[in-house]
Amino acid sequence: MEHQISLPDDIRADASATNGDGTHPISRDLAFKTLIFVNIGFVGVPHTGDRQWVLVDAGIPGSAGSIEKAAAERFGAGARPAAILMTHGHFDHVGALKELAEKWEAPVYAHPLELPYLDGRASYPPADPTVGGGLMARLAGLYPTGPVDVGRWLKPLPEDGSVPGLPGWRWLHTLGHSPGHVSYWRESDRTLIVGDAFVTTKAESAYEANFAQTPEMHGPPRYFTPDWVGAKRSVETLAALEPALVLTGHGHPLKDHKMRAALHLLASDFERIAVPAHGRYVLEPARADESGPTYVPPKV
Repeated sequence: MEHQISLPDDIRADASATNGDGTHPISRDLAFKTLIFVNIGFVGVPHTGDRQWVLVDAGIPGSAGSIEKAAAERFGAGARPAAILMTHGHFDHVGALKELAEKWEAPVYAHPLELPYLDGRASYPPADPTVGGGLMARLAGLYPTGPVDVGRWLKPLPEDGSVPGLPGWRWLHTLGHSPGHVSYWRESDRTLIVGDAFVTTKAESAYEANFAQTPEMHGPPRYFTPDWVGAKRSVETLAALEPALVLTGHGHPLKDHKMRAALHLLASDFERIAVPAHGRYVLEPARADESGPTYVPPKV
């Protein structure tokens, strides 16, 4: 049986207006763009020029041109980011990363445990198509898990929790969906860029993930999550922040007290709502260190 937390449309952040650059503004200095089924973030005040903004994640393969065009129209012709910040390195978040890092000569920041998947050293554990829930999950065995190599531009996030290029923000280690997954948090207005620590659509369903995106509160995409204990702890950490606005890697950004109530419900009832009934990583997680995976459970 599938479990979900359905939400009303009125808690979507104000994303109905679309700029000429194809982005959706959700606050004065935060906009997102959806590339098929995954969101990327643009953080910075529009029209401020070169190195005055940052990109969060880099979308799907083939999306570099679309991202460049949006950046030029939003921040100015030739405006390069101060940094590219990664939530994690799965294929749908790094698709244009190498091309953009090269063109913009921009530093790429990620958690130390995520570096092996971004500098060519290691592949992620296999996806798990047995978790159920829809076509996206059934096809998961076909999704690439191999690394990209942006080692020339790659840097670890600062140990003090600060975020390069974003004063007032800090990064949080939200492991579970990947070993070095991070989310980005601005306490002053309680804005949270989640990545895939939790998502606001049913990522396992091709129809929901790509078309309908009905507002729902879900755990991380099941087919790519190798550590459910870590994922639960991360959702608990994020719920405790009491965010006012969340931008997730999949689904609509959400706001207000109804979103927070749904997030708390997800955290308190995580095993029932988020964890699949069966799957390769349900009974024991994959393990990793700073060189890559150290243990992968056998197939179910």
